[in-house]
Amino acid sequence: MPPSAPSPDDVGALSALLPGVTDGVLPAACPSRTVLDHVTSKWGVLVIIALSDGTHRWSALRRVVQGVSEKMLAQTLRTLEADGLVHREARPVVPPHVEYRLTERGRGLAEHLLPLMGWIAQNADDIVAEAATR
Repeated sequence: MPPSAPSPDDVGALSALLPGVTDGVLPAACPSRTVLDHVTSKWGVLVIIALSDGTHRWSALRRVVQGVSEKMLAQTLRTLEADGLVHREARPVVPPHVEYRLTERGRGLAEHLLPLMGWIAQNADDIVAEAATR
C-alpha cells in the first residue's frame, strides 16, 4: 500500500522549520532526490571532502579516499563532474596527467559537508558502540 500524502499539519510543521526548503525537496518527483543521491553517496561525500583542500591527481585521490576501488572512484568522479561539482583537467603529456578539483558549486557544497563530517567524526565511535549493543 503506497504511503498516504502528508497532512497539512505535517508539511506545515516542516515548513516552519525550513521555510522555502521543504516544499521543494520532500515531494517524490523533486529533482533534489537525484542530487541527494549523488552528493550523499558514501564515495561522493568522501571525494568532495578529499578535494576540499585543493587539486588532486587520480593516484592521490585513491590514496586519500582509502578503500575506494578504481571503478567506484571513476564512476563517482564522472557523476560529480556531470553534476558540475568537480572539474577534470587532462593534460596532454605522457604518461597521462589528470587533475581533479572542486568547482565553485562543489566548494559551496564542501562548506556544508565539512561541519557534518566533523560532527560524524566526533560522534562515530559512540554511535557505532550504541548500535552494537542492540
